[in-house]
Amino acid sequence: MLIDIVTPDKNIFSGDISSATFPGSDGSFGIKENHAPMVATLKEGKIKVVVNGKEEFFDVSGGVVEVNHNKIIVLAE
Repeated sequence: MLIDIVTPDKNIFSGDISSATFPGSDGSFGIKENHAPMVATLKEGKIKVVVNGKEEFFDVSGGVVEVNHNKIIVLAE
């Protein structure tokens, strides 16, 4: 599954991951391969991605995430 995490200033992370967890506005949620298409807003917190069995964390102060056909796009603040 591919993910792009971008801010107005730069691309924070792009790559192939096995799962991700997001700080959603209505509570945290996780995404794994073949997840149903969705769009959600994010609140301040940490995005966790699992890359080759290792966890990586990215701080965000809000934003939007779109999931569609095993591709995740995060427009973060």
